[in-house]
Amino acid sequence: MKKSMKKVISCIMCAALAVSMTACSGSKTAESGSSGAEVTGDAKAEEGAGASATGVDRATEFVTVATGPTSGIYYPIGGAFATALGNAGYKTSAQATGASVENINLITNGEAEIAISMQDSVMQAYEGFGAFDTANPDLRAMMRLWPNYVQLVTTADTGIKSVEDLKGKRVGVGAPNSGVELNARMIYEAYGMTYEDSEVDYLSYGEAIDQMKNGQCDAAFVTSGLPNSTVSELAFSYDMVIVPIDGEGRDRLIEEYPFFAASTIPAGTYNNEEDVESVFVYNIMLVNKDLSDDMVYDMMDCIFSDEGISTIKASHNTADKNIDISFGVDDVKIPLHDGAAKWWQDHGYDTPQN
Repeated sequence: MKKSMKKVISCIMCAALAVSMTACSGSKTAESGSSGAEVTGDAKAEEGAGASATGVDRATEFVTVATGPTSGIYYPIGGAFATALGNAGYKTSAQATGASVENINLITNGEAEIAISMQDSVMQAYEGFGAFDTANPDLRAMMRLWPNYVQLVTTADTGIKSVEDLKGKRVGVGAPNSGVELNARMIYEAYGMTYEDSEVDYLSYGEAIDQMKNGQCDAAFVTSGLPNSTVSELAFSYDMVIVPIDGEGRDRLIEEYPFFAASTIPAGTYNNEEDVESVFVYNIMLVNKDLSDDMVYDMMDCIFSDEGISTIKASHNTADKNIDISFGVDDVKIPLHDGAAKWWQDHGYDTPQN
């Protein structure tokens, strides 16, 4: 990434904002339903919705943002993307979903314009392995988001201190084919184990942690940003232990699946007095390949306008720390949409297309 371009970037963005900010303002109205929250610009925003640098008539374009469960981090951050685009004049909807795998399918089927997904799930879909039998080389990204940390949690009374100690234990591995479950499956494999070594339950991490409280589950995989509120609640009320993902098993995991990176869960994140070794995988924002280059470029303008990025950062502490133009797109492992690639290149960043 070209940090030396910061001053140039600032100048470019200021020039772009002078053209587009008249349409990137206004209030919003929100209407909640079982499928998510719909957000549309008010009359003032709609009047100025045609004033985009690329000539896109925002008032005629509808953007569905596929997020995640209402209890997770995808939902508020995805909702903030919908709000930012809605304030810019787009008609938008933030849809609650089952997260990564469902979001990939929604994008593939043309039922969402943009969607949050973990990059490991995306790579499985893109190349056709793991949870996906058929490769989907048409998947396209818009931008990098925040890192999701794999957190294997248990309580002290289980005696579980390592991944290998999961043998013979009751383990919540995530809902079937969810991003969490795909992580769990790959970690078992990296440590020379299979699900047959444990009594696995295909539960969301929220459900698995509830079962832990009732003594019906010994450990649970949680893949999310830090801190996770459900894990924090467990740590507050119970003698929780974060099991390290380290050693040769972690080395094999990263070698086989390079979208994982070694990391630590910092001391004090929960009740842990010391750093705990683990891995993380980035989330990325997918975008429907059939959207025009101009529309994707314009959405990027709105997302990174002063108002747009402030709205997104205010949605969650994780977004505030990890969603920023300065991070670029070096970590994105699939091609960007051509409109997004041009935007990043115009702002001085290398892209997967370079």
